[in-house]
Amino acid sequence: MSSDDPQAAQDFHHQFDKVWGNPRGLLALTIVNHTTIGLRFMVTGGVFFLIGGLLAMLIRTQLALPGHDLLTPEIYNQVFTMHGTIMMFLFAVPVMEGFAIYLIPKMIGARDLVFPRLSAFGYWCYLLGGIILTSSLVMEIAPASGWFMYTPLSSAVYSPGPGSDFWLLGVTFVEISAVSAGVELVVSIMRTRTRDMGLQHMPLFVWYILAMALMIVFGFPPLILGSILLELERAAGMPFFDVAGGGDPILWQHLFWLFGHPEVYILFLPAAGIISTILPVFCRRPIAGYRWVVLAIITTGFISFGLWVHHMFTVGIPHLAQAFFSAASMMVAIPTAIQVFAWLATLWNGRPTYEPPMLWALGFLFIFVAGGLTGVMLALVPFDWQVHDTHFVVAHFHFVLVGGVIFPLMAGIYYWLPHFSGRMPHRSLARWGFWLTFIGFNATFIIMHVTGLLGMPRRIYTYDADLGWDLPNLISSVGSFIMAAGVAACLLDIVLHFRFGKSAERNPWGADTLEWTTSLPPSAYNFATLPPCPTRHPLWDNPDLQSTIEHGHHDLATIDHGRRETWGSDPITGKVREIIHLPGNSWLPFLGAVATAGLCISLLSKQYEFAVAAALLSLTFLLRWSWENGAHPKAAPNAEVVEGDPPLHSRTHDGPGLWGMNVTLLANGSLFMSLLFGWFYLWTVAPQWQFPEQSPLSANLFALAGIPLSLALLWFKTIIKHLKSETTKRLTQQLWGISLLGTIHLASLIGLYVLAPLNAQKSAHDAVITVMLLYQMLHSGLAVILTALQALRVHKGYVGEMAPYEPMVVERWWVYTTGVFWLIFIAAIIMPPIWNIN
Repeated sequence: MSSDDPQAAQDFHHQFDKVWGNPRGLLALTIVNHTTIGLRFMVTGGVFFLIGGLLAMLIRTQLALPGHDLLTPEIYNQVFTMHGTIMMFLFAVPVMEGFAIYLIPKMIGARDLVFPRLSAFGYWCYLLGGIILTSSLVMEIAPASGWFMYTPLSSAVYSPGPGSDFWLLGVTFVEISAVSAGVELVVSIMRTRTRDMGLQHMPLFVWYILAMALMIVFGFPPLILGSILLELERAAGMPFFDVAGGGDPILWQHLFWLFGHPEVYILFLPAAGIISTILPVFCRRPIAGYRWVVLAIITTGFISFGLWVHHMFTVGIPHLAQAFFSAASMMVAIPTAIQVFAWLATLWNGRPTYEPPMLWALGFLFIFVAGGLTGVMLALVPFDWQVHDTHFVVAHFHFVLVGGVIFPLMAGIYYWLPHFSGRMPHRSLARWGFWLTFIGFNATFIIMHVTGLLGMPRRIYTYDADLGWDLPNLISSVGSFIMAAGVAACLLDIVLHFRFGKSAERNPWGADTLEWTTSLPPSAYNFATLPPCPTRHPLWDNPDLQSTIEHGHHDLATIDHGRRETWGSDPITGKVREIIHLPGNSWLPFLGAVATAGLCISLLSKQYEFAVAAALLSLTFLLRWSWENGAHPKAAPNAEVVEGDPPLHSRTHDGPGLWGMNVTLLANGSLFMSLLFGWFYLWTVAPQWQFPEQSPLSANLFALAGIPLSLALLWFKTIIKHLKSETTKRLTQQLWGISLLGTIHLASLIGLYVLAPLNAQKSAHDAVITVMLLYQMLHSGLAVILTALQALRVHKGYVGEMAPYEPMVVERWWVYTTGVFWLIFIAAIIMPPIWNIN
């Protein structure tokens, strides 16, 4: 369709609404569209922010005066633990992910994210996990060991109630959401950009989100593993962190901060992306040093994984390690400074206009630079020893996280508010909200640096009157209430603008990126036609682009086939390679998340029979989800495309599912490497670690169990080779044969586990071996199930030479599973005797 007739254009968009439209009522639970899911993340995160903020006000009220008894010590411990947990896990990361989920397809010229059901599943996991976690606060059984859950304080001995279990299971449940979003965003950015949007044309915000998503993929699994191990210690008595059983409590700190410090930059990068998007718009010029900023983004992502030990300078690590991590902690200031100087150069060379988003951006620059300077101070080991666990550290990370996250977040909310609602904010009320928040924040946390230097420790619920902390604490508490008034003013402005705000014009800020070519608010499909984008500033270069998109002058203008389609493009050049057909609304993500929540609740209540049933139910929903793909009647049974267009992705050898599997396995591999790290750490550091005189696993039998696994992989590779050459015969029978080999391997592995004299409750050595075996059995079992499903799909006609790429996705799982098996064999069976450690 290509017409300037208004009626024809209206009919054209009506056809798209039939395919892409969102249902109402109860069916709204089935929505998978990224716009709705992104808004749900942001709104839900906003609610958790208010809860976390209320807890912060209780903390400041308690500390306002010496000897205050508003909260008991037990309740105070729960309050400060849940404040940190909610702000870090339920607010900061999910809201940034919500922004990314909402904006990325619009910025890269796509109609949706590449795995819409995964986004929906991630949201429901986040919501249900957050409800489970915060419900512990209402029941007064919340975790009370700090948001970092250090062992042994969080162990069953010192925290015997269910509080720590709520944290461990709830946070793990929520982090399923985070990793899901990470996988989704990486693949979407790399494979669904519009025609001719090469990497060099991507908006900086997209670069920032790509780095954030990759960091989530690698950074969150260590904490997921640590949470699983600590829950196993609490529930099953496996002594991973118990010195008497050969464990070491410091291992928890390593696993936590392997996640925790990249987490800081996982939050900072998208916030910086918002600033890098807003400043050029309100300065009326492109950002200075685009390539330097991209290099700084990539460098920050890499360096951030080498800083975790600077949180552990006081635990007794060797001086050489302290020197290395101190230098690395200062080195990360270099790419950060590059970005700051690029922002300052843009301001210097531009003609700034001080709209509400710009005020928040400038507030960020002031606060974040100050927080960064105190971060360099804390990177110096002698200074860190003096102020560690004082309020100086509390003030520092609030400067970094509030100044570096909430201020850019508010800038982004005000900037994209017309996009969300089609209405403009109230400038006067928005300015009041900014100045109250800015003044209140600095009054609270600048003085808190002084409180820390005066020696006030963290995590104390009261203090004596003769220590010199009275006045600083009172000022901080008053400042916190001023800041709360600013947040309330902003919230009032946002709520009122939906009813009373002035209707927004098209592209009201004069922006340069593609998201402003959509309608305000946007339709479910974003773009009626997909425009080429060989430039970084499409709207500055072509101000009429919105009109030509609406009137069907660009690509993928056909909708009568009933498929949801977007471009699949080359990850480097942006050249179109295939048409990606996307799934529609479905109950499966919601039901899968509910079943997973049932698993979480069953584990909390120690109802392990129900936990097994909930796990199987969740697996059933997820496998059914995978069934409705490719040539399935609910996906794309008709592969016809418009003449001249590329084929559907399910009819190629390199669809997005292959990329999704690869990125998922990177996350999976990060978890497994963290497990190997734990094995070698306990082996070399734990004071009571002991190897048994004879290994509980026979090297010969273990190797024998790996033979059918390796043969299955080689057979699978042969099938893939024939699929690519379109010469496959008897595909169904071959896949059943591979499943049989996998079943033999799995049975052998289970037999080894049952017969092995493992005492996982007494020995950390045996406990780690047990976890390794269970990990391997899980992956081997899934390999068998996935291959059997492929055999059934071939039989049904959903997979074959005409739709060949699904077996290639499953083959990657077999490669990973086989590699893990032999790594376990080398690390747990071959290496200990070679090292001759007894």
